[in-house]
Amino acid sequence: MRKLQVRELGCIPFAEAWALQKSLAEQRKRAEVPDQLLLLEHPHVLTLGRNGHLENILVTPERLAQLGIDLVEIDRGGDITYHGPGQIVGYPVLDLREWKRDVVAYVRAIEQSIIAALARFGVAADREPGATGVWVGQGPDRAKICAIGVHLSRWVSTHGFALNWTTDLSYFSYIVPCGLTRPVTSMEALGVRAGRATVHQVIIEEFSRVFEFQPCDITETVSWQTY
Repeated sequence: MRKLQVRELGCIPFAEAWALQKSLAEQRKRAEVPDQLLLLEHPHVLTLGRNGHLENILVTPERLAQLGIDLVEIDRGGDITYHGPGQIVGYPVLDLREWKRDVVAYVRAIEQSIIAALARFGVAADREPGATGVWVGQGPDRAKICAIGVHLSRWVSTHGFALNWTTDLSYFSYIVPCGLTRPVTSMEALGVRAGRATVHQVIIEEFSRVFEFQPCDITETVSWQTY
């Protein structure tokens, strides 16, 4: 079984996390580091993917500045999404040549790891046909709880998932999340009361199980500037 190195980084700006991802991705291509999973939070930021549309931002740049929300255009797939405090963001930096050279299978596996993690907190989650991510509820109450967007370069992944944990959901009102006019929710809104460390541990365990990593034995807090 393969090894997974987990880095729990706290709350760091998006640009710093992206710099670390790109550095680790290059190291991974050269087989200098094992597969990685970065777990962190971001200050308020909107990220616009390659297929994004600026019209899905529903407020002016001036209003974004007043709200303290940055806007960053990035190279992942998908449209506009929000990251902020109380959201658990995961950035896997994996060499898929050592797992499956299949982008769709990779995204479905990320979804499955989050679905399995949520089940351990009593949340019944599933997939939505034609819409990447993880969803809960039925009918008019159906809502997205986890967004997913990835990028691959020479089969090494960057970007990943954003699970709404204790997220202030009002910030999603400033955008059309992922280009879909659908509700969003969070673990907290669904009645889950679990600390960050507990949620991290469950995600690590389920991610390792789905991707067939050996039990994670390297978990550390690392400042990105050291890379």
